[in-house]
Amino acid sequence: MSHFTYDTVLSQLGAKGVRTITLNRPERLNAMNRQLVVDVACAFEDANADPATKVIIFTGAGKAFCAGDDRKAHTHPETEEEAREIVHAIQRATHAITLGEKPVVGAINGWAVGGGLEWAINCDFPIWAESAKGFFPEVSLNLFVTGAVTSLLPALVGLNKAREMLIFGDRYSAKDMGEIGVAWKVVDDAALIAVAVQTAERLADLPVLSVRAMKRVLNHAAVPDLHRALQLETDATVAGFLDPETTRRVTEF
Repeated sequence: MSHFTYDTVLSQLGAKGVRTITLNRPERLNAMNRQLVVDVACAFEDANADPATKVIIFTGAGKAFCAGDDRKAHTHPETEEEAREIVHAIQRATHAITLGEKPVVGAINGWAVGGGLEWAINCDFPIWAESAKGFFPEVSLNLFVTGAVTSLLPALVGLNKAREMLIFGDRYSAKDMGEIGVAWKVVDDAALIAVAVQTAERLADLPVLSVRAMKRVLNHAAVPDLHRALQLETDATVAGFLDPETTRRVTEF
């Protein structure tokens, strides 16, 4: 089956076993509501299980990759159980992207904010369009990051830069992201999808066993605390969700 169907995500199989997973809420800049988070996790799990899929391209429809939490759809969890369930859904998506066996090429267009920037960092080969931008608003909202970025980001940019990005929440251009190593490549907006497809096809031409082994071993050896990071982030995010100060800040954002 070449097309899997989800409410908020498109998943289409193209030539050479290259599957494109597209966030598809363009009217909300692909902001994350509960359905989108669940659909991303399912889309990546299905793609990883699909024998016809060799490589995955991850992108967003319209003007943005993903503008973070959908403030309009933001419902504040009342209980720890509810908060934990929401955060587990987010971490399940990261698990499927980073620890799933198929390589993932990111085609990052427009804004990548909060959880959207986490997903960009989760890709194996994140290619950013020149006009794309990203930042982490979480700390300013009394929240916490997810997506294993507390482990992945320092591995990419070093601890000092990771602190700056995560604590101050400064905004960075694609050029900045390329210079610090968050973007693997920065390309002309018009060339983004073509370069992503070209990269995915190069990956698809390589032997399956060795590519998957390399992804798996690099993610475990370079970032040995990936599972631990996911667990610690979950606890910190749940605590943030349950603090009344968070609701006030999120409402004002």
